[in-house]
Amino acid sequence: MINTRFSCVGCGKCCNDHYVPLTLAESRQWAADGGTVIVLVEAFLENGHGVAEAQFEHARRRSILVSSGTTQAWLAVTFAAYNNGPCRNLDADNRCGIYERRPLVCRIYPAEINPHIPLRTDRKDCPPESWEQGPDLIVGGQLVDQELAGLIERSRQADREDIGAKAAICARLGIRTTALKGNGFSTYLPDMQAFMAAIDEVRGERTPSTTGQHWAFHLADENSSRALLAHGAAVTQSGTGHYRFIPLRSAD
Repeated sequence: MINTRFSCVGCGKCCNDHYVPLTLAESRQWAADGGTVIVLVEAFLENGHGVAEAQFEHARRRSILVSSGTTQAWLAVTFAAYNNGPCRNLDADNRCGIYERRPLVCRIYPAEINPHIPLRTDRKDCPPESWEQGPDLIVGGQLVDQELAGLIERSRQADREDIGAKAAICARLGIRTTALKGNGFSTYLPDMQAFMAAIDEVRGERTPSTTGQHWAFHLADENSSRALLAHGAAVTQSGTGHYRFIPLRSAD
């Protein structure tokens, strides 16, 4: 089994053209600082359709149960910093301008947050020399950096704690179209003032409510559409506002 070591060489490649997942608090701060937050939505059916059995529990813990047609689905919502080109906080020397308060995911990189995704150095932007020096990250297939392990757990915990509020924010923004997990992503670029106002409203509620919100699935292919309709889920080909569906499978 290959061991992995890592040391950042400051190339800045990981700070270009990436969506950086944010916690709810980080999302509010990012928008307040003038940045843009993209909303990415995916779901799988309550009976597990749309997610591998081995990943069901991890996916469920970071999701909330919502209605779709005559059935229910586990909905996951990700708020991410939208970086088209260099991150807005990256200076001319590839230095982070908010390093001391950079998002949690930036602190975790290049490690993976999802326990079902192994760290693949060939899928990272870092140059080869990044992996030829520095402290050990993975030894014998196990993460050995305990500080990093703690950050990963904080990120997973934030996913679990924030999902109810994120779903309620979607309800206030009129977002109600989701992709099927593994089939695509439903993405939204909301107005940032409306986004911040929705966050503030939801934060003021003891228990954020999504009552009355019904979700529909946007699918990448006809076979997936027929399968979800057979399970009683609602299917659509559109979303509200600045919406785009990104398929992960080729349409038939």
